[in-house]
Amino acid sequence: MSPSPVQAASPSAQEKRQALHDHILAVVHNRQLAGVAVAMGVGKTLIGLRDMARLLSDTQRLGPTTTPFLVAAPTKTILDSWPQEAHKFGLAHLLDAITFTTYRSLSKTLGQGPYHKLYLDECHALKDSHEPALKSHVARKQSILGLTGTPPAQADTEKGRLVATYCPMLVDYTTDEAVLAGLLNDYRLVVHRLPLSSVRDYVVAFQSGSQFTTSERESYQYWSTRLANAAQDKLPVETLRLLRMQALMHYPSKGRYMAHLASQFKEKVLLFTCNQQQAEEQAEHTYHSKNKESQANLAKFNTGEIHRLACVAQLSEGVNIPNLRIGIIWHAFGNERKAAQRIGRLLRLNPDQTATVHLLMYQDTVDEHWVTQALAAFDPAKISYVEAPRESLGN
Repeated sequence: MSPSPVQAASPSAQEKRQALHDHILAVVHNRQLAGVAVAMGVGKTLIGLRDMARLLSDTQRLGPTTTPFLVAAPTKTILDSWPQEAHKFGLAHLLDAITFTTYRSLSKTLGQGPYHKLYLDECHALKDSHEPALKSHVARKQSILGLTGTPPAQADTEKGRLVATYCPMLVDYTTDEAVLAGLLNDYRLVVHRLPLSSVRDYVVAFQSGSQFTTSERESYQYWSTRLANAAQDKLPVETLRLLRMQALMHYPSKGRYMAHLASQFKEKVLLFTCNQQQAEEQAEHTYHSKNKESQANLAKFNTGEIHRLACVAQLSEGVNIPNLRIGIIWHAFGNERKAAQRIGRLLRLNPDQTATVHLLMYQDTVDEHWVTQALAAFDPAKISYVEAPRESLGN
């Protein structure tokens, strides 16, 4: 019997990503207004850069008085990733043709144009205040490409309407599709159910300086009762909901449980807390706006010099951490975009590896609804629920 022929090697992750980018660029080609939603880690910045390279090579498309490209993003951190990616992929020559601006200055910068094409990084961050400038840009027959990892879920919202109008989504490539294709590593989501504590150790402080001590259970019942009787309350119902959410975010038992859970791991663990005080209580090394050592701490965490880093929302966008397998999230916020950004921090491993994200949830509270909303876009087969051991809560 003759030997079987040698089978061709399956395409690498890089080759698969290249093929995906080629497909996306073909979809948006010659579209004045287009949007692309791709999972974090798939390379949305590189998609934008390759689109620029194609346009720049066709000099007849660019008028002599038109500045080629404007890139807008919510933060400078995200903008900084464009030059980094350009140098990494041999596209640094594009940088002379690009103007960068944050969304805060987008309207003013657009008014200084015209720009041949506007690239809206994290386009889900658009606001109504941007619309007049966007409308003028479109009226001049200039183009827009919106890029996001998390397109607005509701079309009738401010962000949903703006995205549908100025960068309608032509591609929606999800995290689970990327995992199945071998572009991203696999993941597990573990939701930890915590009971509200009946121990009176929750201190409520007022601006006047006075304070009193109650329990998590009593506090939650107080705010839920006020919400149930909102029609007779002096505060608007939205304010009452916000106050109840703030109370849930500050209950101490999640902090005790997060510390207990983090101590079980010897490798890198990224802790997402709700505020700077919680971050400082959870880890010696933190990343937040008031910590001058934040960048140094992040560098140490990236290299593995330290294995524990506590952060708040500032780390959600524009930061990639190598070899990160474990994350713990204090609060879900009921927001798919925030959950996807935080979980996306852990999808930078080799495709044959698995990351685990632990999400803390107070059972029998509105927290359950928020977690359901936050995880709606993820594969239910990858989500499991566990009961938090009472001895780990300090109750």
